Amino acid sequence: MGDPRRRRKLYESPKKMWDKTRIEEESKLVNEYGLKNSRELWRMQTILRKIRREARRILSRKGTHLEEREKALLARVKRFLVRKPDVTLDDVLALDTRAILERRLQTVVLKKHLAKTPKQARQFIVHGHVAVGPQRLSIPSYLVKFDEEESINWSGTPVTFDSGAKAPEPAKEEKPAEAVN
Repeated sequence: MGDPRRRRKLYESPKKMWDKTRIEEESKLVNEYGLKNSRELWRMQTILRKIRREARRILSRKGTHLEEREKALLARVKRFLVRKPDVTLDDVLALDTRAILERRLQTVVLKKHLAKTPKQARQFIVHGHVAVGPQRLSIPSYLVKFDEEESINWSGTPVTFDSGAKAPEPAKEEKPAEAVN
């Protein structure tokens, strides 16, 4: 069962931590998709890596119950990552990190024009303003299924944001002049 106080790590960190080209590519993706940090990117890469690893094992005919495993894997990929009805294992192997980043709730909210920037989409989700169907979600990394995509909307009243307006400045209180001793 494991200790409930000690959660396991949900990502695999890179083998070479200080690789300049990898860091630059990751920072571009982090900024483009509005991720909090590189660990969120590593988590999505790990999910995709496990899916592709299972596809390679099925193609190499290793293990038992290959047909059942292939059907389950393709059903999962059809639900989350690929919209084609006739998905093959080669399509699964062709997936990249951007494919899974496009399916995050944060990105889908941005694509539906419920927010202007990825950071704003993340804020709306974390603050509980976005619902998937009747369920309010506060997890920006939630992977949206294709059939749930149409039901993403505001939770309660819609949040309005004005494009050119600035936030009002707080009123300044004047402090009485202090007497010099």
